[in-house]
Amino acid sequence: THALFQENVSFHNLALVIIDEQHKFGVHQRLSLAQKASKTPHQLVMTATPIPRSLTMSAYADLDTSVIDELPPGRQKIKTVALNNNRRDELIEKIKQISNEGRQIYWVCTLIEESEALRAESAENTFNYLSSNLEGIRVVMIHGRLTKSEKEEIMNDFAEGRIDLLVATTVIEVGVNVPNASLMIVENAERLGLAQLHQLRGRVGRGAEKSACVLMYQSPLSDSAKQRLEILRQSHDGFMIAEKDLELRGP
Repeated sequence: THALFQENVSFHNLALVIIDEQHKFGVHQRLSLAQKASKTPHQLVMTATPIPRSLTMSAYADLDTSVIDELPPGRQKIKTVALNNNRRDELIEKIKQISNEGRQIYWVCTLIEESEALRAESAENTFNYLSSNLEGIRVVMIHGRLTKSEKEEIMNDFAEGRIDLLVATTVIEVGVNVPNASLMIVENAERLGLAQLHQLRGRVGRGAEKSACVLMYQSPLSDSAKQRLEILRQSHDGFMIAEKDLELRGP
């Protein structure tokens, strides 16, 4: 975990550093780990969505790349659609259908507090809205302010099928594997970057069933937000998405 970066952690003979989910770690964190070795260690970094800096290094620096561009056996591509926030009632019917089929759903909110300035729906309001409109469907909320044990209990219940619909903040962005979950709904998707949206979309499509990701947005959209949503609709290739991200943001 991040604990390895702390100053009081030392290694006898650090020769190989492997960093998964590379985009979640800062440059100085990765360098500090490598500097714990007496000699420069071998380094392997992995990510589904390389950040623009890493992509630039792969093109212009001494960084070898290996690309895995195939889906694991038995998995299908995720259908991605963009939907205006004023059509959320349509999603209620879709959630009922998916739940009746025995599958599970994520509904992701970008904030856990009310904020009119940011115009983002809070997880609490969304949880209350969904609970009141989905009678008979087990709706539970998870966010970063819960204790570690509380979050673990909720995620275990979801993995075991005791929760039908999980209302969450982006705390579920990585490290969650529930093959029975087949619908991802992201509120205020225009507020998130390409890498984060691609990571969230990757929480579904992990089983044999067809899966979908709905990117909900608030009108009007900026030109850059329109481009990001269109890129996600058109591609499932994390490397290509990272290249587009580099074009939009620059190195």
